[in-house]
Amino acid sequence: MNYSELLALQSHLKSFDIIYKAKRIDDNIVILRFDKESEYGFVMSRGNSSVYKSKQRTFLQNYNAPFDNLLEQLVTNSKILSINIVSNDRVLRFALESKNSYKIQNFYLQFEFTGKFTNIILLNEDETIIEAIRHIDSSKSFRVVRPNIKLLPLIPRIQKRDLAHIDIENILTQNYDKLKKSKFENIKHKLLASMLTKQKSLENLLLLMPKIEDLENEYQQNSLFGTIVLSNLHKITPYSLKFDTFDFEGNPITITLPKNRSANKMGTYFFDKAKKAKRKSLHIHIQKENINEKLDFLKTTINLIQNAKEYEQLAYFIPQKSSQKKSKGIDENLNIVWIEGYKVYIGRNKNENKTLLEISRSNDIWMHIKDISSAHMIIKTDKQNVPHSVIQNAAQLCVEYSSKNAGDYIVDYTKRKFVKPGEDANALYTNYQSISVRKEGVEIRT
Repeated sequence: MNYSELLALQSHLKSFDIIYKAKRIDDNIVILRFDKESEYGFVMSRGNSSVYKSKQRTFLQNYNAPFDNLLEQLVTNSKILSINIVSNDRVLRFALESKNSYKIQNFYLQFEFTGKFTNIILLNEDETIIEAIRHIDSSKSFRVVRPNIKLLPLIPRIQKRDLAHIDIENILTQNYDKLKKSKFENIKHKLLASMLTKQKSLENLLLLMPKIEDLENEYQQNSLFGTIVLSNLHKITPYSLKFDTFDFEGNPITITLPKNRSANKMGTYFFDKAKKAKRKSLHIHIQKENINEKLDFLKTTINLIQNAKEYEQLAYFIPQKSSQKKSKGIDENLNIVWIEGYKVYIGRNKNENKTLLEISRSNDIWMHIKDISSAHMIIKTDKQNVPHSVIQNAAQLCVEYSSKNAGDYIVDYTKRKFVKPGEDANALYTNYQSISVRKEGVEIRT
């Protein structure tokens, strides 16, 4: 942010009396709310700082570092005493009066838009540092930024002031649009790269899986080798690595023998290999089915990411830290999305649908498309009232992951305690509500 824009911003913000909310919403972004409609984002990226204005949005991430706790504790609901530019530099200082403590406390909230040392600093009236978003040591700058150290003043600068053609409202809006677009494209690219890597890995697994006929041949061959070895134990020389003999039809045959095995255990070795091949041949179709289900699910996810138009649609697929440590092991084998901070499980097949019923709690919300086979969804509520927007978006995802056919669908949802598991992953449920969902695309009529 250049100096002229900062002067215009200072003048613009002087119309406000109170900071109703202060919160970090991204690694380098702190928002301030001066009214109930809009919020101002202070983007403090090194070498690329700016300020934007947008409508108030739901917080999708919480930060709990000492800086964040003090920022909310001191700045939220504080009274603005003055807003000044410090040392004719790109430093904006709010002089504030805290209204959150038993005694009145005056302090400064300082935004430094100064290149590589861009920072947000909380200061006492005597300019002793309370906390900062970035700590800076003496090895990096003459101005050390650490708690309980007095902040050295900046060297005053001579600046040109040109406010004639600055439309700060338009600049703040444009900054938001640029940031939103850049962040959206960056996250979209990363998510797609991650999903495409997973897709390639699963496709390689399918390619590398042995064919059933090859496993059957392996079973037959090792069974034959085991039988021949048992019939000719007296002919096998100790420590030999091959055995030349004849099969039961009189044809010559060479059997490669295992290393470090006594002759009387060689038959067991080949029979074990035969059993392993047989087990694989019996279960290979189940493995392929599971991988194909995961691929199907992944392709739907990739399609949703590619077609996403808003950050909130991408946020479904951004992993978040769960506050429940017990669920970590369970989560590794299940598919999870996040809607407005709520954890949502999606069943990819009938086994996962059963699992979701087993791991969910009585007040969690269960969801399913009415009258057709579909994925089951579980919204973890933690005994909270779930916003309708979360239910609406979860229902939309339920349809997206359950059907390739465009059209209108009815999705039923109820609390888990009203759902009774039935046979073959079916479920009986009562006390439910329904929500309409439209899936866009080409409708296939049968």
